[in-house]
Amino acid sequence: MICPKCNSDSCVTMPAEIRLYRNGPRTLSHPPVSPSPDIHICTDCGWSEFTIPTTWITDWIKPQPRRAEPQPLVTKQVLRPIPVAVAS
Repeated sequence: MICPKCNSDSCVTMPAEIRLYRNGPRTLSHPPVSPSPDIHICTDCGWSEFTIPTTWITDWIKPQPRRAEPQPLVTKQVLRPIPVAVAS
């Protein structure tokens, strides 16, 4: 593999472990997933990238059913006049 940053031929591929978390209030209950990507590293300039197997992506990123969000209760505020003392 040729490095896209410095065009060097000294790239190595290493296995790695990462954890991916879904982002957003609807997905906080989802557990993290741990795909095993391969990291491509250039030993000359330090450029790196990782790729996740397609099977992990298709299993992890599925359309989630939309849940109805609870609506906050709206209470009407009643404005009352403030008594003012008049100096005589």
